[in-house]
Amino acid sequence: MTAALALGDDALVLSHRLGEWAGHAPVLEEEVALANIALDLLGQARTLLSFVGDEDQLAYLREERAFRNVQLVEQPNGDFAHTIARQLYFSVYQHLLYEELAAGEGEFADLAAKAVKEVAYHRDHAEQWVLRLGDGTAESHERMQNALDALWRFTGELFEPVEGVDVDRHALRDRWLTAVSSVVERATLTLPTGPQSGAWTAGAGRQGLHTEPFGRMLAEMQHLHRSHPGASW
Repeated sequence: MTAALALGDDALVLSHRLGEWAGHAPVLEEEVALANIALDLLGQARTLLSFVGDEDQLAYLREERAFRNVQLVEQPNGDFAHTIARQLYFSVYQHLLYEELAAGEGEFADLAAKAVKEVAYHRDHAEQWVLRLGDGTAESHERMQNALDALWRFTGELFEPVEGVDVDRHALRDRWLTAVSSVVERATLTLPTGPQSGAWTAGAGRQGLHTEPFGRMLAEMQHLHRSHPGASW
């Protein structure tokens, strides 16, 4: 597994999930915001996958077990709160990771330096919505809390070592936990405690083991390309 494939698949899969909101977002402004975030992630994915090979073949012709994204990003959108919880967990991680990569001299330094500003917007967007929903109505508070609880078990995988990504994973997780906890507390919400907290890790997406929803998503994403091989527009 190459680091470019892992990071590229994260961005590609989350981009597709966010794109599924087109025509379904709760307000027009959010329709535009989610679409822009999806396009940012797609641009990152194209660059990263091009490090490995042909980006179209990698996106549309690989089988499920060949994808190396973390399981968090493949989780269904659910209600809007679930999308925001997924976005909070991932965008804070990606922002901290890209900041560290941009400060180094590795092969991803240039990409990270260009992407870190857009990822900072992704993070701010998620944080503002967590605050708005958590400290809103009784129903929005309950939905946001349920979403944070439901997706928490997928966060441990974010901090597993990835060959070729030279960062201190333990320090990264500590910084991530501090940042996420701060937002959640300000939103009058709580992070899960007990067996699911701390070093809890779920799944093995980096090893090609994915959750059931991913297969259905992949079939939809790849359908047009596989139905018309070699076609051009």
